[in-house]
Amino acid sequence: MDTRLILLSLVGTSISFLGTVIGSAFSFFSGKNVKPKIQKFFLGFASGVMMASAVWSLLIPATEYAKDLAMPDWLPALIGFLMGAAFLFLMDKLLPHWHPQSTLPEGPKSNLGKSAKLVFAVTLHNFPEGLAVGLAFALAGSDNSSAITQTGAFALAIGIAIQNIPEGAVISMPLRNEGWSKTKSFLYGAASGIAEPIAGVIGAMAAVFVVSAIPWALAFAAGAMIYVVVDELVPDAASKHSNVGTMGAIVGFALMMVLDMAFG
Repeated sequence: MDTRLILLSLVGTSISFLGTVIGSAFSFFSGKNVKPKIQKFFLGFASGVMMASAVWSLLIPATEYAKDLAMPDWLPALIGFLMGAAFLFLMDKLLPHWHPQSTLPEGPKSNLGKSAKLVFAVTLHNFPEGLAVGLAFALAGSDNSSAITQTGAFALAIGIAIQNIPEGAVISMPLRNEGWSKTKSFLYGAASGIAEPIAGVIGAMAAVFVVSAIPWALAFAAGAMIYVVVDELVPDAASKHSNVGTMGAIVGFALMMVLDMAFG
């Protein structure tokens, strides 16, 4: 087992996880409410980053890696993408959760409190982000692939970390609004990002043990990301015919596109 690749994935996902921690720390320095327009902009920004990441950091490398393995380049991209979306769809139905912008919980009935369900909601879409970053770092550190470079992996981690900052705030601030202490709101917000290092290790282990699964795993992460964008982020960012979320998506997409094309 190449533990070096596992450690690399932990380094990468620690960068993206740090974004969630920084965002959660807003609970110490600001009031209990976040203005709706600011929330919409950052939700749109997150959707733009994730869409660009899914294309340039995941699907394109998946097709390139498939060619290296003498596979039809479109096959793992298509099947993996659909499997990732299907996985998030199932988790959406099976895991009780509560999106920050929603008035009602989703998933099966549960005795869990709103705070726990808020954390679960963010954990759901942190998983594909962590999987993507972990895979990228493992591939960049391996000797048998040129599909993703080390600078490209860092660019992906930084892009995800940037969009995780408002994501952490969107968790911690509603908890403050419910009367939670600053410290407790921060800890719960930060905990929502723990899924990223865990998923990153899973992705790195896939790269280590099953080389042929790598293009499928990259596309899987892309499909899961796009599911989150279409199912959650875009509807919340674009509600009430606001253009603020749209502009946030444009800015986020452009930023991630430049990061990947310049350093990938």
